[in-house]
Amino acid sequence: MATVHLRIGDLVWGKLGRYPPWPGKIVSPPKDLKKPRGKKCFFVKFFGTEDHAWIKVEQLKPYHPHKEEMIKINKGKRFQQAVDAVEEFLKKGKGKEQGSHSDDKKSADGKGRKAAAKPMKIIEEDDEDPFKGGSSDKPASSMEPISKRLKIVEEDSGSTSIQPADSTAINGNITPTDKRIGFLGLGLMGSGVVSNLLKMGHVVTVWNRTAEKCDLFIQEGARLGRTPAEVVSMCDITFSCVSDPKAARDLVLGPSGVLQGIRPGKCYVEMSTVDPETIIELSQVISSRGGRFLEAPVSGSQQLSNDGMLVILAAGDRTVYEDCSSCFQAMGKTSFFLGEAGNAARMMLILNMVQGSFMATIAEGLTLAQATGQSQQTFLDILCQGQMASTFVDQKCQNILQGNFKPDYYLKHIQKDLRLAISMGDSVNHPTPMAAAANEVYKRAKALDQSDNDMSAVYRAYIH
Repeated sequence: MATVHLRIGDLVWGKLGRYPPWPGKIVSPPKDLKKPRGKKCFFVKFFGTEDHAWIKVEQLKPYHPHKEEMIKINKGKRFQQAVDAVEEFLKKGKGKEQGSHSDDKKSADGKGRKAAAKPMKIIEEDDEDPFKGGSSDKPASSMEPISKRLKIVEEDSGSTSIQPADSTAINGNITPTDKRIGFLGLGLMGSGVVSNLLKMGHVVTVWNRTAEKCDLFIQEGARLGRTPAEVVSMCDITFSCVSDPKAARDLVLGPSGVLQGIRPGKCYVEMSTVDPETIIELSQVISSRGGRFLEAPVSGSQQLSNDGMLVILAAGDRTVYEDCSSCFQAMGKTSFFLGEAGNAARMMLILNMVQGSFMATIAEGLTLAQATGQSQQTFLDILCQGQMASTFVDQKCQNILQGNFKPDYYLKHIQKDLRLAISMGDSVNHPTPMAAAANEVYKRAKALDQSDNDMSAVYRAYIH
């Protein structure tokens, strides 16, 4: 074990759960903010963001001794900007620091200056270093950030959005609902959602078809439900997030399904991306038992789910939407209420149709660049300096160039969304030729065994 001394004013590296280590400064917390019970931690303000949080002592390292190590394992523009902000802070504060040393000397000489605060100790466990590898697979339970505050905006369209007052925040100062929350489905998206619900203090009961996936969340404090029906009967509001329309129907209508646990007043929130016909069917059967129904599909990825930065599209029972306020704040950066059930499904399919088509076009551009003797990296560099620059473009292109297709959003799911969007267009006699063309490329990628890879693996449809 190594003993490290830290105190208010020190620069540190703070590890926020799944996020990479980030440079920050230990500061005094607001007077009205209580320290988490039973936790040895410091209040840290992070550079390059508006975020600040209570961080457990074992998730902190002094800045200077570990600077080179952290720069080697962490990359990215925002990270570099944060490091630059630290260096600028040090440069500006150099004179002040020298002055403070002079004050400390006077204090030691008994000149009336207040003595420096006694540093606290940090014990670093040699057998478990949360900083190694740049990110952790364990859900964050060490922080209680306070920077995200929400406001409700009524739009001319009649929809309502709940938005963070500070869009740079990762999570927020959330008062969790006293309602008991159930969650069915712990896949790429559901796992991050449940982790954030637990972090923000919600009481959550979980179920998953593969029961082993529940174990990690039980360790975090979740309760275990044996069947979907049992979860619904135990909880006031039950969310579900599964892969497709068939899975959503089976979960509700199947043996020991949701419908068997529905009683008057019970709330069911369908977060899966499915077609509007499935949503309307589920809404009707839930309502027939006296239940209250809301659809709330999410726009984002596994990383955004982990970060609590999803965009939630909701429709159905407005009172359920309001009851879910603290849950939506925990899992997302903004949410929209779009009216009657089915509207959120329609909007989500349109969004994913655009995203899927765009991804296929990017892959087509990268392969055409290679086929014509152009540098793919240069193509990406130019793309990221123009009007189409975005985190999405940068991340997906980097995935392709590195050959890293670890799923952030399954290729098979974006193909399913394209198929459903095309069908929705057919139902209103609206042409979708671009989506149809993209859909064929994804089907080709699926035939090449890319279904369980990230959507960016559509690239492989062009090179085989």
